[in-house]
Amino acid sequence: MNTSSATTASSTSSAALAPFQQFQMVFGRRCRDPRAPRPAGIEQRRLAVYEELLFNNITGFLDACYPVCRQLIGESRWRRLNRAFFRDWRSQSPYFRDIAREFLLYLAQAQHPLPAWFRDLAHYEWVELAVETSDAPCPPYARQGDLLHGQPLLNPTMFNLVYDWPVQRISAAYRPRKPQTTHLLVFRDAADVVRFAEINALTARLLQLLGEPSCTGALACERLDSENAAPSTPRVPSLHPHAAAILDNLRQQGAILGVRT
Repeated sequence: MNTSSATTASSTSSAALAPFQQFQMVFGRRCRDPRAPRPAGIEQRRLAVYEELLFNNITGFLDACYPVCRQLIGESRWRRLNRAFFRDWRSQSPYFRDIAREFLLYLAQAQHPLPAWFRDLAHYEWVELAVETSDAPCPPYARQGDLLHGQPLLNPTMFNLVYDWPVQRISAAYRPRKPQTTHLLVFRDAADVVRFAEINALTARLLQLLGEPSCTGALACERLDSENAAPSTPRVPSLHPHAAAILDNLRQQGAILGVRT
């Protein structure tokens, strides 16, 4: 189809909307933005009820997921940010449970003047919800299998995270001024409790290697030692003599479930 034909088809499609569909479009636009024109045939008092209900529904999900973000920027600023998200963002998911994730996507491209650490903190708060509601499938495994010679199974709910800021410490009493690379694990344990653990860069890389197909614990440790032997890498002690203990500790924490069967 050429450009003129596509334009004509688009105009025809818009013109072909039934009156109730045109009303829905105007109504929806007004509910998202109180500055938009009011749809004909509905008084302001009744319209305000819908505007408030819909906005409060959205903010309810955001408040529940981002309590620290809300506290640290203050109620007025937080509500303005919520309003901008509700007005400007077009969510790709129809599910209520995805509202918090859509908010993260909005923050990634929004131009609001926010603290430098705010987006990292928001992601960290969202991860707790993502882990808590994860329905990731878990393949068969042996809990007490040989982690060195077998293929360790990472907890399928686990996030192996790296941030530019120490997000786990940010609070009303502590707002960092300088970036600090921070590695964190977040996962759900066997009792369905969300766990948080601060780790170092080596452990983070080890877990990343263990997530690769057909990688045994021994192979992951050998590859990590090889990477650390590079001239450009600061020297660190070899992991291999302590590999079994390191892997077993991760199993005890719940980051590794066992060995794939």
